[in-house]
Amino acid sequence: MSVVKPYGDTLDDGAVQLSFTLPVAWSEAADEAARQLVAKMGFTDVAVVEGRAVAANFSFFVVYARTPVAIDVSTIQAPAASRDALDMEAVDALIAARIGRKVRVAGACIGTDAHTVGIDAILNMKGYKGDYGLERYHGFDVYNLGSQIAVEDLVRFAKEREVDAILASQVVTQKGSDIANFTALSELLEAENLRERILLIAGGPRVTNLLAAELGYDAGFGRGTLPSEVATFIARRMAERVPA
Repeated sequence: MSVVKPYGDTLDDGAVQLSFTLPVAWSEAADEAARQLVAKMGFTDVAVVEGRAVAANFSFFVVYARTPVAIDVSTIQAPAASRDALDMEAVDALIAARIGRKVRVAGACIGTDAHTVGIDAILNMKGYKGDYGLERYHGFDVYNLGSQIAVEDLVRFAKEREVDAILASQVVTQKGSDIANFTALSELLEAENLRERILLIAGGPRVTNLLAAELGYDAGFGRGTLPSEVATFIARRMAERVPA
């Protein structure tokens, strides 16, 4: 089956759940406004199952509805950066055999983002879900710069330390701040003539490899990524750059 619709109670029933806020005080009329709004989006069988005030003149709604729209998933091309991950020993062996030195990796939450859980899970020794972080590998020199790092400071650090790979993390996406920061980092590396030399990797719960490629990055890793997947990508891509 390649053409599919959302699934609720029965196959192909097109059932979906939406949630949103409207800048109006809650009332039965507000519920009806939410229902009509979703109907105007093209949904049918619209039902407001939750509506309540969340602040003065703001209301939150949960709506059930059905969509007639289907998607042919066989036409979707979105290759993941994480594939056939090696274990820590195999990554270290690949780096030793093909690169012959430690790979220097710098990671940071850029811009004003202060959420370090994701970048720490990838870089810190303890890692994530029993998968050790890059600090534990023999083949990496890791610099975890933490949170709220200006892209100018990150690029300056990468240049001074001759970093091989940059892991830029963004959790906050409000008003496109993540896209703006990712773009600024890529453009500054280009301006400093460092982009071709440095592997540039984006990370965050809403990051996909497809989005990262559109932004000019070498790879993107989203929610659930294990440290070994990032380590494998860096090691393999660095090994490809070494003449045979």
